[in-house]
Amino acid sequence: MKKQAGALLSSIQIERGSDKKISVQLYMGLRDIILTGGLGAGNRLPASRTLAKEIGVSRTTVIDAIDRLTSEGMLVSKVGAGTFVSDVLDLQRPSAAPDPDQSDLAAPRLSDRFTQALGNFNPRQRLPHKSRAFVTALPALEAFPMAHWSRISARHLRGGRDEIMGYGHPQGLQRLRSSIASHLNAARGIRCQPEQIFITGGAQQAFSLIGRMLLNAGDKVWYENPGAVGAGNALVANGANLVPVPVDSNGLNVAEGLRRAPDFRLAFVTPSHQQPLGHVMSLSRRLELLDAANTAQAMIVEDDYDGEFHFSERAQPALKSIDTQDRVIYVGTFSKTLFPSLRLGFILAPDSLVDVFDSVFTSWISSPPTSTQAIVSDFMDEGQFATHIRMMRRLYKARYDVLMQAAKTLPPAIRVQPTRSGFHTTAYLDAAVDESDVVAQAAARNITTAPLARYCLEPVAQKGIVLGFGSANPDDIQAGIKILSGLPALNI
Repeated sequence: MKKQAGALLSSIQIERGSDKKISVQLYMGLRDIILTGGLGAGNRLPASRTLAKEIGVSRTTVIDAIDRLTSEGMLVSKVGAGTFVSDVLDLQRPSAAPDPDQSDLAAPRLSDRFTQALGNFNPRQRLPHKSRAFVTALPALEAFPMAHWSRISARHLRGGRDEIMGYGHPQGLQRLRSSIASHLNAARGIRCQPEQIFITGGAQQAFSLIGRMLLNAGDKVWYENPGAVGAGNALVANGANLVPVPVDSNGLNVAEGLRRAPDFRLAFVTPSHQQPLGHVMSLSRRLELLDAANTAQAMIVEDDYDGEFHFSERAQPALKSIDTQDRVIYVGTFSKTLFPSLRLGFILAPDSLVDVFDSVFTSWISSPPTSTQAIVSDFMDEGQFATHIRMMRRLYKARYDVLMQAAKTLPPAIRVQPTRSGFHTTAYLDAAVDESDVVAQAAARNITTAPLARYCLEPVAQKGIVLGFGSANPDDIQAGIKILSGLPALNI
């Protein structure tokens, strides 16, 4: 197919009944687009035949308008290449004067719910996501089997266009839903059917959707303190009244949750690897939580964001796997197991909510690109996913061991805590140490850390920083610990 370069200029309107000649209208339309920045210096205009056809005028009219603009220095014709906006124009382009009436315009009115949510969002600056010590939430991207992924991708991109380019099934590709159900049965101990799986555009879309479905404005939600940032804000945006519930080495303190809000509507937990402390919720605490939810007729959202990466011989089963009362909504994501830019997650709905989710997805939720889902499904079905998970477990365990060994050289004011899974852990600080000073001094030396306070809905007594070790190689980890050891904030 012949390539036709040049900007789309269909905004130019020609009034056939106007007193102005058509060539003048076209000239003025092009001139206005150029002067207001719609076409920047160096942008190419379409060929005269193409532009004439798109606007519905004769080619002679187009040539007259272009010749006039060229004579004024706004356009430059290059033999064999086309017509371009003059490079000189940027130096002469008039700056847009503010419309004096704009300041009098009222701001658009937001919904009451979202206006309230804006005031309740925790204003926590987004962390850098570049592979280095000690970035959190980022997997070891350099270890991803891109060759296998590319072969599967190429196969699907040569496939039928309906599957690649069409809307796809709203609940998600059936093959992927089946692949996920099989994996959850085998690896996470969850007995489920593909019909319970709903594919989402990442975990955050899942949390937002759950909030909209289950919460009225002001409903109380037990939330781990400290706890995950994004999920909390997603629930707040949907009217949740987050109740901070302390976390100890056994996980969410259920007794304290009952004391603070016995009438809770929802509980949000990260039982396989608490975010950010790294604890694994004990079996007794899991049973307590399930019993409390059943008594209150509440639901539980289980965020299993990196539960695949356990270090022990046998991982704790998912909370969903011991749920006998249909209280747990399980949310998973491929951001950690594969890579974040997939923006691919899923909801495992309880049987009691399958029809509701099915109706919602059918009515107004669009699943992620079908081709992406098909690639992930084949990646799982061909055994590459399981192979990748095993390899990454070994890699993260090796990097964790390097971190813990190197941490022995840190000053007494900072103590790195052990963890049993995932690819981040927490380092506790002495009371006299300022978290923000540690974070700022580390950042000045190209080391990324996050203060524990960032994850807190209400202050906690223990100060600390969160250290990711998944995306940093052993040399970077050792160098990072050496830098931390020399920080003035830790040597007081």
